Order: sequence, then C-alpha cells, then structure tokens
Amino acid sequence: MSDLEGFGFVLPHWFYWGWLAVMPLIMIALDKREVKKRGGAKIAQPASELTADEDPLKKYQFDGNRLTRIIDWTSEKSGVFVSFWTVNAVCFYFFEVIMRYIFNMPTVWVHEASFLLLGMQYLLAGGFALLHGSHVRVDVMYNFLPERGRVGMDIFTSMFFFIFALALVWTSWTFFADAYSMGETTVETWGIQYWPVKAVMLLGAVLILLAGISKLIKDIALFVLMGRGTNT
Repeated sequence: MSDLEGFGFVLPHWFYWGWLAVMPLIMIALDKREVKKRGGAKIAQPASELTADEDPLKKYQFDGNRLTRIIDWTSEKSGVFVSFWTVNAVCFYFFEVIMRYIFNMPTVWVHEASFLLLGMQYLLAGGFALLHGSHVRVDVMYNFLPERGRVGMDIFTSMFFFIFALALVWTSWTFFADAYSMGETTVETWGIQYWPVKAVMLLGAVLILLAGISKLIKDIALFVLMGRGTNT
C-alpha cells in the first residue's frame, strides 16, 4: 500500500513538474491572444525604479551588442515565464484552506509544493532582476559619484559579483549532481524529487552569471562612450 493511501487527492509528481513547465506558456499565449483582440494595445508597464539621473544607460541610449541583446532577451523572457508561477501558489493555498477548514482534510503536499515553487521562482528570476536593476544596492557612496564614476564603480565591484556567481554555479552543479545520482527526495510524506529543484538552482545561477556578463560588457562600453563625451 502506498504511504499516500487515505490522504485524499495528492498531486502526482509528474503532473507538478509538467504543469510548471506548461502553465506559463499557456498564460503567455492567452495574454498575446488578448492583446491581439485589443488591436495590439498593450497594458502600460510599470516604470523602472531607476530614473534617467540614476541610470546612465537611459541618458546615453546604449543598447549593447548582439551578445548582450541575446542575454538580455533570455533574462527578460525567463523572468516573465516564472512570474506566472505565483498564480499556482495562490491556487494551491486556496485549495489547502478549503480542504483544511471546510472538509477537515488537510493536504500533505500543498505547503511543500508551494515553498519549492517560490524558491525556484526566486532563483530563476535573478537574471531578470539584475537586468532591471532590482537587486538591493548600498548607495552610501554611489549616489555621491558623477555618472561616469557610477559606471566605473559598477565595473570595479563586478569582480565581487562574479566571485559570487561562479561560486553559485559550481555549488549548484555539485548539489544537482549529488541529488540526481542519489535519487534524492524530500523527507515529507509527498516525497517529491529534489534533483529538478537543484537543476533549477543551477539554471538560475547560470542566468544570473550571464546577466552579469551582459551588464559588464555594457558598462565597459558605456564608460568609454562617456569618456569621449558621446551621448548617442
């Protein structure tokens, strides 16, 4: 008899992973369909947290090269993809509340499914956050520097970022390889596989590293352009 016998509905592992892979694509397709119905009019996007005074890239209108555009496109699309996972967490916890407080049948999988989902979402959104300047930054000295000095500071401090990013990639690979070779699962009754979570951790680390490479390339080029007094 299965350990999950008698627990009522339990989300199958294969459906959980498959739904996370397919659901955002469905939502994106529905969004495009809705935009098409409205005649191509898109909902206004929220303004970036950085103003033109804070982000020299806006003032100098430097768009990067082919490599940076590919990386930025990947960071953007991956961030949009995982943003739809939040809908799943809301639905999961709604289901748990109904089952627990109305039918007195608490689930054995909702909490675990939700915190794994949000953890993976956090990791995969790292490149998107770096692209849009959404990571927390200590501005004590940064705000007192001129625009070119800020770009130079970003270039200088990137060495610390790459130490962290490379360590994260290496550690994530080790975690993934160990989890896959051992067939690691969670210790809870649901017992879902851990290696896909570790694989997402590795993918998120790679996306953050690539986003950092794109930013460094653009910062170096921008630093040179600003030194020449070019603003086009």
